[in-house]
Amino acid sequence: MAAIKKWAKWAVSAPEENVPTVTTKEWARSYTQTSPKSAVTTYLKSLFPFIQWMPNYNVGWLYGDVIAGLTVGMVLVPQGMSYAKLATLPTEYGLYSSFVGVFVYCFFATSKDVSIGPVAVMSLEVANIIKYIHSHYGEDRWSAVQIAITLAFICGFIVLGIGLLRIGWLVEFIPTPAVAGFMTGSAITIVCSQVPGLFGIQNLFDTRASPYKVIINTLKNLGHSKKDAAFGITGLFGLYFLRWLFDFLSRRYPSRSRLFFYLSVMRNAFVIIILTLAAWGVVRHEKPDKKGNYSISILKTVPRGFKHIGQPVIDPQLLSALGSHLFVATLILLLEHIAISKSFGRLNGYKINPNQELIAIGVTNTVGTVFGAYPATGSFSRSALKSKCGVRTPAAGWVTGLVVIVALYGLTDAFFFIPSAGLSAIIIHAVADLVTPPSQVYRFWLISPLEFIIWAAAVLVSVFTTIEYGIYTSIILSLLLLLIRVARPGGQFLGKVKIHSDDGTLQDARDVFVPLEADPKLRNPNVIVEPAAPGVFIFRLEESFTFPNSSLINSTVVDYIKEHTKRGKDISLIRLVDRPWNDPGPRRGTKVDPVAADDKKPLLKALVLDFAAVGNLDTTGVQNLVDTRTELEKWADAPVEFHFANILSPWVRRALVAGGFGTGSGDHGAVEVAPVVPPQNEDYADANQDWRYEPNSSNPKGSRPTTSDKDVERGSEDDDKANYSKQANNSAHSSVEGPLLSTLTPFFHVDLASAVRHAETRAKRSS
Repeated sequence: MAAIKKWAKWAVSAPEENVPTVTTKEWARSYTQTSPKSAVTTYLKSLFPFIQWMPNYNVGWLYGDVIAGLTVGMVLVPQGMSYAKLATLPTEYGLYSSFVGVFVYCFFATSKDVSIGPVAVMSLEVANIIKYIHSHYGEDRWSAVQIAITLAFICGFIVLGIGLLRIGWLVEFIPTPAVAGFMTGSAITIVCSQVPGLFGIQNLFDTRASPYKVIINTLKNLGHSKKDAAFGITGLFGLYFLRWLFDFLSRRYPSRSRLFFYLSVMRNAFVIIILTLAAWGVVRHEKPDKKGNYSISILKTVPRGFKHIGQPVIDPQLLSALGSHLFVATLILLLEHIAISKSFGRLNGYKINPNQELIAIGVTNTVGTVFGAYPATGSFSRSALKSKCGVRTPAAGWVTGLVVIVALYGLTDAFFFIPSAGLSAIIIHAVADLVTPPSQVYRFWLISPLEFIIWAAAVLVSVFTTIEYGIYTSIILSLLLLLIRVARPGGQFLGKVKIHSDDGTLQDARDVFVPLEADPKLRNPNVIVEPAAPGVFIFRLEESFTFPNSSLINSTVVDYIKEHTKRGKDISLIRLVDRPWNDPGPRRGTKVDPVAADDKKPLLKALVLDFAAVGNLDTTGVQNLVDTRTELEKWADAPVEFHFANILSPWVRRALVAGGFGTGSGDHGAVEVAPVVPPQNEDYADANQDWRYEPNSSNPKGSRPTTSDKDVERGSEDDDKANYSKQANNSAHSSVEGPLLSTLTPFFHVDLASAVRHAETRAKRSS
């Protein structure tokens, strides 16, 4: 066996003496610390979060949930019917989605505030998909209802799979401004599509066209407005007036703000009731025409109860036809819900589980198809309302579901006279809040101008084309920005500044490392930054050192160092025929190489790399480090030391050791020590000196002396040495001293200060 191992090491060119590093066995062990049975049990319990809070349910929670559930229910019923109209579906399907959304979600939710159901953006997308299918495959092949239900089933199944596989982190690749951008574009699109409905001219042109076209056609056809305008404009004005009135009264009479809040919440129901009574007064004596229409557009018959419950009909050919739209539809379900749930979690002091939320959305939509529901996700307006009402648990959704059932079985006769223009007013009033306010847009600009551009691009593309293209634009630009940030990272050459407290004492003075090039917006430009010792350079990386950016960092470091150091060999002494073609040096006849004879510049001795921001180092990165070392040593015509500080990942350390860094040769220099218990391994023992801590001795045997030319960091001994015991050896607070980092890698340092001190000391010795 020993011979086989020796041959295998020879075959892969393994070094004779290995520096201990993290192993793949240790990595695998870190993921298998828990037993499979325990892991499966934990996973299954996480699928049903209600098991955790339901046993603690009490009367106080019930009171808050009932108030919130009833309030949201009164808003959800008119909104659900309105959004079904927006999705070009019969209004009852909006109520089906409303019931299933709030009722099923409660079993799987990790957010108490989110309200699931029909939403404006998803309804608009459903309408666009129905329009696409009917235009390409004919209106007789699949009904609008079947298309919507099939879309809910397949999108729910996809989202459920993402949640079960625990890969919900994929949505994190899309930043907040991108989500806000397409939400704003979608809101503008929805408002534009509903304005014709306010005036009763929605049948005169295509309201699903690009928003700018809808606006133009609306202005052209305003002269053809019908009686519907009286209901639509009045309803929209009433909604905004009531909100303003109750907000004003809340500020004027703070003690009654809670009452005014609930009165403001009921404005949707109040306006719909008033408009319905007015419509009934207009059409009750009218006879419908041959198509069953009246002088104003009303909902007419709404089926009572769940008339379409049953197994959904899923046509494989329809699934194929929906293929090109599944990505966008699924993305809307994901992003809108996750963004809303995270927002209210931060607002109310709890943390949601994104994967579990995706499972909840997936189950809600797949189960909803049995009831005839179309795609549903988290609603911002209803979630905000639910939060303000003081909801205590997700069980409030069950109360909301009961309100929807009452509406389905007891109020459908009254729904007959609801004017369509009134529903358009409710839609406009609801989605207008989805538009990003100017203050938030300005904040995007202050925080990241590039992300502001993403937001603006998503809005403009959505307004002038479709929301699908707006979503694609935001995703592409977001990924492009991410790639640019990874591939073109920043990096700074550093110098030293000594700082101390304001009282002027120098006892606590210490060195800090800041960029050599002063930025007046970051620090005082009048403070002089001292560079490191001649021939020593300090470079701080600002990103992981991987294949997209390692070549750029290599060029940055090499070019800067060549510019600020002199060449180690005078090329003018080399025959022209022996000079490299890409660096031939001075021209023929020049006696001295000016680059090598410039005494104002030092010879390169060492490079210190701050790896505090480096979380990953791959093969290409190591290769570029090797190339950097080769180029610099060729330039200096001497060995160049590479020191690494703040290595936080054992895999980065392993990669550096594999690339030949960290170990050095000859004198390894001093070792950093700290007040921790040294592991009893050979790589943490000093081969040159036998030293140990003796608690009863004032001078530990063989303890290392602290001299000015040594890079030594030592922890202090405990004052009460009498309490020293064997148990202290296993304590993180033990007074036993030892090297913090392995002595086999003397060029890996615990912090930047020790790395620079070590490099400068060795540079002075070599000089």
